[in-house]
Amino acid sequence: MTTTRRAFGALAAGAALAALAPAAGASATPRHRRLLAHDDFRHGLGQWAVELEKGGTVTASRGVLESDVPAGATIWFRKRLEGPYAIEYTATPVSAGGVNDRVSDLNNFWNATDVRSPDDLFGTQRGGALAEYDFLKTYYVGYGANTNTTTRLRRYVGEAGVRPLIHDYTQPLLVANQPHRVRIVSHGSTQRWWVNGQLVFDYSDPEPYTRGHFAFRTTWSHFRFSDFRVWRLSPQHP
Repeated sequence: MTTTRRAFGALAAGAALAALAPAAGASATPRHRRLLAHDDFRHGLGQWAVELEKGGTVTASRGVLESDVPAGATIWFRKRLEGPYAIEYTATPVSAGGVNDRVSDLNNFWNATDVRSPDDLFGTQRGGALAEYDFLKTYYVGYGANTNTTTRLRRYVGEAGVRPLIHDYTQPLLVANQPHRVRIVSHGSTQRWWVNGQLVFDYSDPEPYTRGHFAFRTTWSHFRFSDFRVWRLSPQHP
């Protein structure tokens, strides 16, 4: 009961904040942002680095980045980002009878650096298993469903076995075969994560991570991603 009340209260507060913000996809007027990077997923994986725990397929064509994997998968955007910025994308969890169509674990890293090679995220090899990312300094959202019944925000600190939990909610969770429009804002100490216009996490970090890499992260799942955009935000308009 306590967990349910906590989740309800947090989401109610988030909804109130979201009501004050423009709708997803238009969260800042054009004069307050400019396009920093994008991928329409029509020309392969040139802008992405893929780390797979036990194989699977990750492809980008015809407007869709498709991940169909039996275990851990991290798909890094190669360009290093520095705030203030907003990331927007659409993710659809596929449930169509496939072996990996489990509908679970839409996760993100952002502002990620690896303490073992802080100037080059890709200077350290990782194999896709979640524990290998303990050496990141990063923000992490785990958006759950199915047997994973929580949606969480963590702030990794670059230490093995240490993944500090900031928020832990029982709602919202993924809906099979439905598009989920995600928006992430990194603006100084402010870190926000929306889905379908609902503000889920609003975190003010006293020691913020303000630059690093973004990734899609999942495990044993089948997703289709589209409409990936990164916007530079005005310092005055988070």
